[in-house]
Amino acid sequence: MSGATANAGDGIGRGLSQSSMQTLSELREMNMLCDAVIRLDDGSVFPVHRAILSACSPYFRALFTTTLHQTAKTDVTIPGLRATELDSLLEYAYLRKIDINFDNVSNLLATADYLAMTGVVELCCKFLKKVLSPQNCIGILKYARDHFLKELEKETFTYVMRNFVMIAQQSEEILDLSVEEITEIIGSEELNVKSEENVWEFVLRWINLDPEKRKHHIVVLMSQIRLGLMDTHFFLESVKEHDYVSTNEQCRPKIIDTLRFLYDLEMITQRTGEVSTPEIARPRIPHEILFALGGWSGGSPTNYIETYDTRADRWVKVEEVDPAGPRAYHGTAVVGHDIYVIGGFDGVYYFNSCRCFNAVTKTWREIAPMNARRCYVSVAVVDDIIYAMGGFDGHNRQDTAEKYDYRTNQWTMIASMNAQRSDASATSLSGKIYITGGFNGHECMNTAEVYDPDLDTWSMIPAMRSRRSGVSCVAYHGCVYVIGGFNGISRMSSGEKFNPATNSWTPIPEMYNPRSNFAIEVIDDMIFAMGGFNGVTTIYHVECYDDVLNEWYEATDMNIYRSALSSSVIKDLPNVRDYIHQHRDRLMEEKRQKLLALDAQRANHQQRQVQESQVQ
Repeated sequence: MSGATANAGDGIGRGLSQSSMQTLSELREMNMLCDAVIRLDDGSVFPVHRAILSACSPYFRALFTTTLHQTAKTDVTIPGLRATELDSLLEYAYLRKIDINFDNVSNLLATADYLAMTGVVELCCKFLKKVLSPQNCIGILKYARDHFLKELEKETFTYVMRNFVMIAQQSEEILDLSVEEITEIIGSEELNVKSEENVWEFVLRWINLDPEKRKHHIVVLMSQIRLGLMDTHFFLESVKEHDYVSTNEQCRPKIIDTLRFLYDLEMITQRTGEVSTPEIARPRIPHEILFALGGWSGGSPTNYIETYDTRADRWVKVEEVDPAGPRAYHGTAVVGHDIYVIGGFDGVYYFNSCRCFNAVTKTWREIAPMNARRCYVSVAVVDDIIYAMGGFDGHNRQDTAEKYDYRTNQWTMIASMNAQRSDASATSLSGKIYITGGFNGHECMNTAEVYDPDLDTWSMIPAMRSRRSGVSCVAYHGCVYVIGGFNGISRMSSGEKFNPATNSWTPIPEMYNPRSNFAIEVIDDMIFAMGGFNGVTTIYHVECYDDVLNEWYEATDMNIYRSALSSSVIKDLPNVRDYIHQHRDRLMEEKRQKLLALDAQRANHQQRQVQESQVQ
């Protein structure tokens, strides 16, 4: 597998044209005008031009310009090198071209590092970052550490943190790590695990490779697992009663601490004084952040932003709202660390304007406006191109669509849809865009269609089972999930999914709350539905769907009631800590206060009922 080719314009190539460098390379191959030779242990001889090598390597510059010898060094022997690697490095020195693949990357990297050819070292590291996988990342991590490649080590360790669950299940290399190396990995608060049960299962896998030599490490490894975050039944059945634990007396303090915490959790409202969250229950740092932006709240549009910390199960207010003002019925799209806010409505104006929020710098900027005003717009992203479809311009429901390329800051019209759609919803799946439902100015729609960016064509797909306007749809596990909306009579809690493989729709379980004009996203491998209008009032309720268990679950409510909002997920933010719950040691106390408030609310309600019954 070929991996990397350097740019011809690097280093000395900036001073000499590509054709000049090609000529010098040909002269070297013919041993013409060369002023030095390099010899290797195997007898290989390489004629070279000293100036060329000195320009791309401090090693060669020192070698050929040293004043330690009375005459210039023109015949040198370099021990320990192989002809294959030196030949590739000389090609790079002259032409800035080098083929890097799985077979040669290790030797090339070692040789380039020895000869101080930093350009090749960087290309090798870039190749290794590109080919990181659950199967090879541990080997690359160890190699980077052994050769003091700090940047490669940092990025590979981040990859291990981010993809730990797959690595724990699939990697054979990770089983050969020492207990100290394992402790470093599973003890990190950056470890990306939805459930601490995953960490426990990995620890067992590591010990089971050599139980007699490793099982006594269970004590130190257990101390790195957030046991208090485990399901109580799982802890009691799978951890507390496991042979490695029950037969090791040193595990008892950790088991007692965890049992005490789990008991306190059930009896938390009976505690007096502030309750702190112990280390065994402090959530790790998430690798994905869900942003909920804008919408309609309290009878007017809002520019409120909040993020969802999946690990702490908390919503966090973001202070850096759009200074241009609020908007609702807009769309959002993520490219890199940028959230693009598309179209919408502020209660007076229908927007063709678009804004961009960079989550790293926390700054807003205006980008090019769309060709059409689009409120109730549908937005999707394919290959970092943003697509805006349909919507309402204040006069007409639209069938037009356009795309935005952030590299040129330009919107371009694409083929129109087969139907006018506002208040529809779109998502991308397998390189195509699916748009579902909506309102055409006369009725709520049950039709759906798919766009092929390569062909610039729209095609109808089978109609949904229900009419849905103000609907939300999202790609999830190979299907398009369409949820909620307004059917012309009532807000719905029903949902259905379209499978492109079978070209058919099937129902999914209903949400707890009927809702239209709500936000939807996939995070933590679950579908989250947020806010919306239930037919009577705007809501702030959040729930999530897991297709493995085929169930909806209630999640923590947002901070404010709102509908007509939009949401986006950004992965791997370097400043992720700016968007998470800051006081992870106070989570239990917050829960206690919330439960106490609920108890007081119930007591007041019961007291009012008693008083009303006495009056009657």
